[in-house]
Amino acid sequence: MTVPALYRGLFDDAALFPPGDLPLPEAVPAHEAHRSAWYAEAVGPFLCGAGRLAELRATTTAPLRVALVLPGGSSQLAPALADADGLTVVGVELADPDLRAAVATLNEQLPPGVAAAVELPRGEGLEASLDVLAGTPYRAKFRTGGLAAGAFPSEAELAAFLAGCAGRGLPYKCTAGLHHAVRHTDPATGFEHHGFLNVLLAAQAGDDAGLAAEVLAERSGEVLAKAALDLTDTRIDDVRRRFTAFGTCSVAEPLADLAALGLLAPPAPLEDR
Repeated sequence: MTVPALYRGLFDDAALFPPGDLPLPEAVPAHEAHRSAWYAEAVGPFLCGAGRLAELRATTTAPLRVALVLPGGSSQLAPALADADGLTVVGVELADPDLRAAVATLNEQLPPGVAAAVELPRGEGLEASLDVLAGTPYRAKFRTGGLAAGAFPSEAELAAFLAGCAGRGLPYKCTAGLHHAVRHTDPATGFEHHGFLNVLLAAQAGDDAGLAAEVLAERSGEVLAKAALDLTDTRIDDVRRRFTAFGTCSVAEPLADLAALGLLAPPAPLEDR
């Protein structure tokens, strides 16, 4: 059984981060189990913050594909790479208010073969931020949720990001808030969550922000599932060149959603980890 191409490598394992906050001694074995499960093709690297790399090295002896999450700016990159010695670093996610400094640092210090994403600040100046990354080998990273209502961008704001990336040929990843496939209101918090399936399908809109916003607003799982099943191989390749991955604190939840929508056929019930 293989995972459909639309979902391969889509789910970066952010088990260490809120709201999951799984302890490292639990998160590492869980990730290793994901990587050996039937759905392993859907699972991206293990995301780890700079301050936990020594603990991570002490926790695992098995080869582990790790992406370094560096929210403290460009100055964290060199020390984090040194602290990750012995780990298989496949990615870096860097946040820095000075985007030009972030790009310059990556140009100088990023090891060959390591992918990188630069988190963009929300709010005014989006177009200028995208222009800084356009033409570089780095992805844009955009925050799609968090622990407060204001951390969730509106359909229009997220659509503007998707369209801006598409117009510049800039691939992107998302982080936070995309716990489920379909847009919904969280019954416990009242927060409006984007669906990762909505985001995948909105990538088809290219630089049409209005159309992207319409897709992001869709709340029918049946409608979205049909649209996903209707995608041609060429369309799927195009979508995934744009939307490369998102961080999720639970790998099991998005897989269970896809199974419930008839988009994935697990050989056995999914266990939540």
